[in-house]
Amino acid sequence: MTPRHYAVNVIDLHTHSNFSDGSDTPAQLAARAHDLGLRAISLTDHDTTASHDQMAEACARLDLELIAGVEISLLDSTFARHGVDGQSFARGVHVLAYFLPLQAEHPVQQLLARLRRDRTERNARLTQRLIELGFDRLTLENVSARAANAEGVGRPHFAAAMFDLHPEIVGERTAASWSQLFVDWLGSTGRAYVAKTTLSLEDFIATAKGSGTVFSIAHPLLNYLPEYSATSIEAVMPAILASLRERGVAGVEAYYGGTSAATRALMLKLTRNAGLIPTGGSDYHGLFKEDVSLGVGHSGDLRVPDEILDELKAAR
Repeated sequence: MTPRHYAVNVIDLHTHSNFSDGSDTPAQLAARAHDLGLRAISLTDHDTTASHDQMAEACARLDLELIAGVEISLLDSTFARHGVDGQSFARGVHVLAYFLPLQAEHPVQQLLARLRRDRTERNARLTQRLIELGFDRLTLENVSARAANAEGVGRPHFAAAMFDLHPEIVGERTAASWSQLFVDWLGSTGRAYVAKTTLSLEDFIATAKGSGTVFSIAHPLLNYLPEYSATSIEAVMPAILASLRERGVAGVEAYYGGTSAATRALMLKLTRNAGLIPTGGSDYHGLFKEDVSLGVGHSGDLRVPDEILDELKAAR
């Protein structure tokens, strides 16, 4: 990739390494961020900070500021989903946690360990379900070999194995077929979907109280809205944002790399109106999301200003 140099006041607070569902090692990710001219970065692997030490060492060599982070899947019962049968159930939301404690014995890390155990059990059930649905050449060992550690295995690793082992079912891997596979098989509406943890947003925030951890809702529109029209955003999001603030969330990922500039501007306004910090990031996964670039996201025009990081530090 040809290096592109951005202004030094650009940051990226949502990235993944091969310790979860990204393809870059922490060192590779840090080098990319440095080459792009980013001032600061947060490595937010799913449910784990195991990548932090390697990332910290690489960032220190490159004079790149690193914010300890993680992305976690939690349940929000306040804004429940409704099934086709009218039954309501808690909404799964992705949450970014920054400046979290890294000591293994800390209660926050103990909750992350619980989430990883849940992921391991869920992966075993997902493997069995896929085999029952015709993916009989797929094994958990094959899927796990695609991740840097067994606890970091996620749906992108399953997707890669499905394309490699069963192209007769899912077709040739392209950007479009990759996205469609999650709709058809692995996403919340997919045939092989296995539900995630029962840990609530409120429980995690309560456990982290006093630790200096700052919470922001990742890609809030993806979490809370079926479609992203300006009308629906303005009608629905203010009440959600107000509720999140009341429950201890400090920020919302208004600068999200998967939305348009117009949508980001609207979310920025609504987030500020709600008294929340508009955080931002690309949601970079390397080769697992080839259409998403570090720093600039899917749209290519994402720019997260560094004063956002100053606001997050002040919220600790």
